[in-house]
Amino acid sequence: MTREILLTNDDSIAASGLLHLVKLLRHYGDITVVAPREPNSARSAALTMDRPLHLDFVKGLEPDGGLGGVRIYTLDGTPCDCAKMGINMFVEEGRMPDMVVSGINHGSNASAAALYSGTLGATMEAALYGIPAIGFSIDTHDEHPDFAVVDEYIDDIMDQFFSNPPAKGIYLNVNFPDISPDQVRGITLACQGRGRWHKEFVRETDPRGREIYWMVGEFLNLASSDPDAMDDHTLMHDGYITIVPHTIDTTDYAELERLSQLWDFEAR
Repeated sequence: MTREILLTNDDSIAASGLLHLVKLLRHYGDITVVAPREPNSARSAALTMDRPLHLDFVKGLEPDGGLGGVRIYTLDGTPCDCAKMGINMFVEEGRMPDMVVSGINHGSNASAAALYSGTLGATMEAALYGIPAIGFSIDTHDEHPDFAVVDEYIDDIMDQFFSNPPAKGIYLNVNFPDISPDQVRGITLACQGRGRWHKEFVRETDPRGREIYWMVGEFLNLASSDPDAMDDHTLMHDGYITIVPHTIDTTDYAELERLSQLWDFEAR
């Protein structure tokens, strides 16, 4: 039985990263694409609740030799909407996708960017359903980047993914440095790097004299100076492809236990 892969992104149906990933993933099974009609970066796990959604079929490709078939849809919603829609399409067909893949995102989703990422919002939704999920990003906002580093190493990652998939409730965040394949120092598991943005708004005046604000910001690196630290953004900038396992259960169990010992609420 062929593998069924649901694919989405946050850069829109027209993004070169999505189209490139379709070509790469056809070697692993049949592809169903449900991608946003417009760019939806930094939407995280946002859902569209205030209006109806429109799903449109774009095109289909028959299986070709060792390549899987492709069916492509676009939805006027968020990446999480797209993941939900795609999963529910499979449910209506009496089955589930074997995995959900999101990307290839144009821009890093390492460190704090993972909190805002629409790319990872879609994989989070898949993990909520218990479906193995992985998001891919490359550290450049170029609309037509050189994906050679992805081409060279994606098979190594996918082989490991299929052999030892993440546990239920876990989704993987893969970030490729924007370098040539021969410059890559390796593939490594990592942790979400510590950092945040500051000086985040530029104030201007619109033609009517009203103040407006553009969100920009400078990244403030809060990573440990320990050379053995596993911060993903630091490792990526050092030439590594990083893989971070994230969980949909954001409970800090150590802190839960600590506060349970310290906080004392009287019964009412």
